Amino acid sequence: MDAPVPQPTARPGAVIATLAFAGTTAAIMQTLVTPLIAELPQILGTSSSNAAWVITVTLLVAAVCVPVVGRLGDLVGKRRMLLACSVPLVVGSVVCAFASDVVTMIVGRGLQGMGMGMVPLGIALLRDVVPAEKLSGSIALVSASMGIGGAIGLPLAAAVAQYADWRTLFWGSAALAAVVAVLIYLLVPDVPAGAKGQRFDLPGAIGLGVGLVCLLLAVSKGADWGWASGTTLGLFAAALVVVLGWGFWEIRTTDPLIDLRTTARPRVLLTNLASVFIGFGMYASMLVMPQLLQFPEATGYGLGQSMLAAGLWMAPGGLMMMVVSPLGGKLTNARGPKSTLICGALVLAAGYFASLALIGSAWGVMLATVIISSGVGLAYGAMPALIMSSVPLTETAAANAFNTLMRSLGTSIGSAVIGVILSQMTTTMGGYTFASEDGFRTALLVGGGLALISGAIAAVIPAARAAAAGQETTDPATEPEQPAKV
Repeated sequence: MDAPVPQPTARPGAVIATLAFAGTTAAIMQTLVTPLIAELPQILGTSSSNAAWVITVTLLVAAVCVPVVGRLGDLVGKRRMLLACSVPLVVGSVVCAFASDVVTMIVGRGLQGMGMGMVPLGIALLRDVVPAEKLSGSIALVSASMGIGGAIGLPLAAAVAQYADWRTLFWGSAALAAVVAVLIYLLVPDVPAGAKGQRFDLPGAIGLGVGLVCLLLAVSKGADWGWASGTTLGLFAAALVVVLGWGFWEIRTTDPLIDLRTTARPRVLLTNLASVFIGFGMYASMLVMPQLLQFPEATGYGLGQSMLAAGLWMAPGGLMMMVVSPLGGKLTNARGPKSTLICGALVLAAGYFASLALIGSAWGVMLATVIISSGVGLAYGAMPALIMSSVPLTETAAANAFNTLMRSLGTSIGSAVIGVILSQMTTTMGGYTFASEDGFRTALLVGGGLALISGAIAAVIPAARAAAAGQETTDPATEPEQPAKV
């Protein structure tokens, strides 16, 4: 069956704005409970370890659902799946708003995690409906919306948590998700499903889900359970066995959840590998900078800011992503997405290394965050363009979902590694133990080093091959890797 030909919509601006707003809303859902972390045990009448599942469950459910939602987008239509994703976002928010115990809150947060497939679906849909000359910039903006939403959502959530009832956070998120659903219904056109007629790979979905849950549980909870504990090691072993079995199944089945042969193409494989390191690099700063801002000044390196003030100091980073995204799109049009990814990785590394000299003041932290966020914005816009220039039109949503999963895997690993660094490099003051200044500086060095590694990986990504009929895109916005004429 021939691949569908992209049909530009008459209102591309409205589509791009709607999908960027959807991604921003999904990101806000992820940061929503951050200001409540310290209060959750008291609010829900539970222990700190149980309350931590309120955050962990969203990560786990999103990791399992994003690849599934992406594949369903190729099978039944991306607009239909975007609308489907909005339902658990609304319902989950309402469940959380009514929650009075930890189990109900975990259920609500799990439902919110089911809706996180909006961003890869939206990026894949852009290829179907946006004219070629606007594609690079629109991909960059929608891809960066996760970072934008996270940076903007943190101070907003902190302000609401500080000055209003915490349930207002979830009622507000339910309203945002409902608005997203209405906008998608009214403004996003329906296009034929690229893989219509193929079957859904249920065994593959179950296998990938089990493997990811085992892996991410071990990564995210290993520090609490002990990295050498039987539970952690058992989960790592189970993840390895299940993922290997899943891979064997995916290669043999006719209509796989994720086409591993496509994923193994050097251009796709190296882009996904770079995504893991970029995800690590992005999340390292999100763990380090807020703590430096909020640590007491008596430590000699803390800046004594409140949660709200810390969020406001970091908000310009998210706004910078919005500014950088169209610039990244222009760079992609001129030099190709590979060049944009390399530039993003180098800017990200420069931000980390500059932060070593800037973290002595709130203004310095803000400047370092702006540089780091600029690098993330460039890189996040380039990776989907690289992926979509290398996969058939019938696999765009699934391929983008898998790339999103690789970024999430990077953030999960980054969280674990930075957590280990900060927990091992400590100082004691007034009977309390804090992460030391050396610990924070080491974490920043690690983030910068991994950003350089991602740039090195991006540098060896091969140029786009000539598109085979019905197999690879010829969109000028995603394909060119030709050197610019001097």
